[in-house]
Amino acid sequence: MSEDAAAVATRTELFDAALIRKLTLNGPRYTSYPTADRFHGGYGIAAYQAAIGSLSAEGAAAPLSLYVHIPFCASLCYYCGCNKIITQEKGKAAEYLGYLYREIAMQVELLGRGRAVSQLHFGGGTPTYLTDEQMDELLARLRADFEFVSDEEGEFSIEVDPRTVSPERIGVLRRQGFNRLSLGVQDFDAEVQKAVNRVQSPEQTLAVLEAARTYGFRSVSVDLIYGLPLQSVASFGPTLDRIIAARPDRVAVYNYAHMPNLFKAQKLINEADLPDGETRLAMLGLCIEKLTGAGYVYIGMDHFALPEDDLARSREVGKLQRNFQGYSTHADAPMVALGVSAISAVGNSYSQNEKTLTAYYERIDAGALPIARGITLNADDVIRRTAINRLMCNFILDYDDLPLPAGVSGPEYFATELERLKPLEELGLLCVGSRGVRVKMRGRLLIRNICMAFDQYLHLPKVEGPQVMRYSRTI
Repeated sequence: MSEDAAAVATRTELFDAALIRKLTLNGPRYTSYPTADRFHGGYGIAAYQAAIGSLSAEGAAAPLSLYVHIPFCASLCYYCGCNKIITQEKGKAAEYLGYLYREIAMQVELLGRGRAVSQLHFGGGTPTYLTDEQMDELLARLRADFEFVSDEEGEFSIEVDPRTVSPERIGVLRRQGFNRLSLGVQDFDAEVQKAVNRVQSPEQTLAVLEAARTYGFRSVSVDLIYGLPLQSVASFGPTLDRIIAARPDRVAVYNYAHMPNLFKAQKLINEADLPDGETRLAMLGLCIEKLTGAGYVYIGMDHFALPEDDLARSREVGKLQRNFQGYSTHADAPMVALGVSAISAVGNSYSQNEKTLTAYYERIDAGALPIARGITLNADDVIRRTAINRLMCNFILDYDDLPLPAGVSGPEYFATELERLKPLEELGLLCVGSRGVRVKMRGRLLIRNICMAFDQYLHLPKVEGPQVMRYSRTI
């Protein structure tokens, strides 16, 4: 079979519309396990200090991952579910940075000065809401307190709204030490852009992408969304064609999750304009067809990458990881998250900062870290987190990789879960053997369904009272 024929065969097996129709349901994205809706207010500073202490016990050599949340945006995108603050008052960013520096100082007091950092990610909001001078000062503060690995070794990324930066500013970001960009595009269609209040020309976006190449960024990723109002298969095709022609290193194609009860901005979207389920499914098929046909490798979930990109290489050798920013090559590093609503993953615990500026500022003014909630994992959580991460990233679960109790085999420990998987195995999504579970190509788009079988919290007895569904559709 020729390479082209093999690619077509793989694509045909990956996207089975009838199977997706049958199995799609609401479920977690598993950027963490337990998922963030399981965090609780009983987790406090003492629990976080204990997690930091566990890192010190393991030695200070292990590099960290830092996440910095910049919540400000100049305008509102109606589809957005991020924690953001819409404002034109630039003074609010200056005030925020003052509190952020105080939080950094508290974290450094716990961690110790000079800890190595192998991954840095600026998210938001719109991180480029900050001026060049503010960004310089923030990065200088971080570099004074942490020891960043070399540019060749580390991954230092920032989310960029192409409407807010010039090609020249891309050069400044590279000088400031960033080596990977993530560009929000969503859709180039003018009518769709108006419907979601995000108007940006293809020329703006492509100029930023080209500037990233000129200034030596190692990787550029582009975010697209299907399922937005007024979208169709015919309207979305030209966007895919222009993106593929520009050849970004990574492409993420997200399924729009319309949950206006959770995200107030989405109430501004006319639900009558949203494409129906069959149209969305056809758009997903088009994305897979065009991207894999253009040589992109399917990584998992909604991510694609060129074969030579670090993400694809990590996937090929079984070293891909996953965290709150999605798929990563450094996600196994303890993550210390800074800023309002940011989530840390340190040791066997997760912790989230206060979600509002008022509460965030009040905690810091009181001289305390602004942690609002979190969770400390028990031994079972750790086993399941490892299992779900292996499946999400590598599509293979090897029982030998799990910290199972002494004398207990994988099939014994997961007897209930393997029963839950039997219907999916009968549909040809996976193979279950004595040593583990292997997901077939046919099951990879439905990996969230498979992982849900291992999620103990989803299968707890229902408690009385209203249940809030916080999960998007798995496809």
